[in-house]
Amino acid sequence: MWLSFLEFIKTHQVMGLAVAVIIGGKVNALVSALVDQLIMPFIGILIPGGDWRQLAFHISSAKFGIGIFLGALLDFILVAFIIFFIAKRLMPNKPS
Repeated sequence: MWLSFLEFIKTHQVMGLAVAVIIGGKVNALVSALVDQLIMPFIGILIPGGDWRQLAFHISSAKFGIGIFLGALLDFILVAFIIFFIAKRLMPNKPS
């Protein structure tokens, strides 16, 4: 049973996957900190009124937090672009 388990680990490269998940989590934390602490404050300065994430509109008794959604969307776009940029620089080009 033990040998079968070790063969499974080697065959399916489980250790490599585990390392990739851990490193990916740390890269995510790094890029999120870059976006949240360095890029988004500049965007807040450029937008009149400052705290644009609080932007909302009300219909009847419902509150729609459009600012929160737009902030999450902008965060996603910035993080995705930074990850794309890092990946393009670090990963070798594969021939077609």
